[in-house]
Amino acid sequence: MDFFTSCLLCLLLTWLLLRAFNSVRNGSKSSDESKLPPGPRRLPIIGNIFDLGDKPHRSLAKLAQIHGPVMSLKLGSLFTVVVSSEATAKEILQKQDLIFCNRTIVDAVRASQHSELGLPWIPVSPLWRTLRKVCITHIFSKQKLDGNRYLRRDKIQQLITNVRKSCLKGEVVNVGQAAFDTTINLLSNTIFSMDLVDPNSSIAREFRETIRGIMIDAGKPNLADYFPLLRKIDPHGIRRRVSVHFEKVLNLFDKMFDERRQARKSQESISTLSNDVLDTLLDILEGGFEEFNKTHVSHLLLVLFVAGTDTTSSTLEWAMAELLQNPHVLLKAKKELEQAIGKGNPVEECDIHRLPYLQAVIKETFRMHPAVPLLLPRRAGSDAYLCEFKVPEGSPVLVNVWAIGRDPSIWEDPNRFTPERFLGSEIDVKGNDFGLIPFGGGRRICPGLPLANRMLHLMLGSLINSFDWELEGGISPNEMNMEEKFGISLQMAQPLRAIPLLILLTIRSHRPERLLNGSTVPSPETVVDEHGESVSNAAFEQ
Repeated sequence: MDFFTSCLLCLLLTWLLLRAFNSVRNGSKSSDESKLPPGPRRLPIIGNIFDLGDKPHRSLAKLAQIHGPVMSLKLGSLFTVVVSSEATAKEILQKQDLIFCNRTIVDAVRASQHSELGLPWIPVSPLWRTLRKVCITHIFSKQKLDGNRYLRRDKIQQLITNVRKSCLKGEVVNVGQAAFDTTINLLSNTIFSMDLVDPNSSIAREFRETIRGIMIDAGKPNLADYFPLLRKIDPHGIRRRVSVHFEKVLNLFDKMFDERRQARKSQESISTLSNDVLDTLLDILEGGFEEFNKTHVSHLLLVLFVAGTDTTSSTLEWAMAELLQNPHVLLKAKKELEQAIGKGNPVEECDIHRLPYLQAVIKETFRMHPAVPLLLPRRAGSDAYLCEFKVPEGSPVLVNVWAIGRDPSIWEDPNRFTPERFLGSEIDVKGNDFGLIPFGGGRRICPGLPLANRMLHLMLGSLINSFDWELEGGISPNEMNMEEKFGISLQMAQPLRAIPLLILLTIRSHRPERLLNGSTVPSPETVVDEHGESVSNAAFEQ
């Protein structure tokens, strides 16, 4: 922050301080204020900002134990409400969803007009409904996802191949980074029919670093969010940095958009087009879809890449960390995979329904480590009441899904990783069970839920079924660093680094090969050699 900006900030804070003291001296509580939710004592000017700490989801959960499931705080100049129970989350996300459906805009996403064009931030409106319909119908519908499942199969196979190479070289695998690269390439193949992350490409590395930069900068504390008067001076420079990141990604997407549009105009290239998501979006634009243009397409793609990669990879990393810290759970998951699909085989999407324990592991990870622990902040569209407390119009509302996932009144022994709690249970993450809402709920539920759910099961199942794993440095499970760092997504403070080990066992696939006429024949027995490659029976016998 330069000297001029520092002076302005000091003058502004002094002015706010004088106003606060005058208000305390001359004012008294109105009858409406007495109906506001309870909360911790507030300091002049800054209010409860210091109460948040560096892990707000944990700090707010502790405060809720004192002040109740509907709690108010003053974050700078903003009166803010926090809900921390299953019942109050249901009120916000379902019963009063119409009042609380719009977002509080954080200053970082105002960069490049993204707050006016990005699906998560724009208010419920004809434009929002159009973008939402495009996502649900043309990108994440069951028919679309089933139609491009071969892409996910290829990306999972590439992931396994890369891990095997690390294994043969004796290299440690950064689990979160491997999942991040796989997820980006899956999305880029689904949308553009090409990989955007290649370890040998400088352009790909820059793209990956840009996406990471957006998540890091947008997740930093920002005075402009607590004191809207400071937005014009951008005191931390966060919006300026995020704007640079956004423009890099948007320019790349615009270039790919223009190249595809030009290719579609060329008659000789029509037969080579892939009919991917980008083609679908171009079809919609050329069909004259109201309130939908090229700029909206670029910002929609920006949302898909930023929101879809970091959250999925961080959840996969937490799942692997919990399995390595709980070897008995890992053993049960591996045994189920061996019995259902055969040891050493990658998981296919058609296998997921036959793997209830793997599903339970993913749900338990969502419960204990929700990727966005406070969800994206809602905003009261009008005066409302929660548990007889008034929520004034315009107030930001935070839903602490991390606290709900650790609520002992819902979950027995909530701090223990126990997937068995979900076996035989109908609880899911689709926004109907408000004790487990990592994707949110109501009309603002994350549209990418179906794809994220498939990817997590495929990646986690394939990684633990294709390799044995041990922690770097030979540390024991009890010595693992499970600390977290707070941002837009909840990351491990210390990236999970683990050593993959080849499974040197004779294996037989339990999945029969399906012939064109619908009949099946059993898969042949295979053996994994010392290099981790499958060889035929004949070659093995020779």
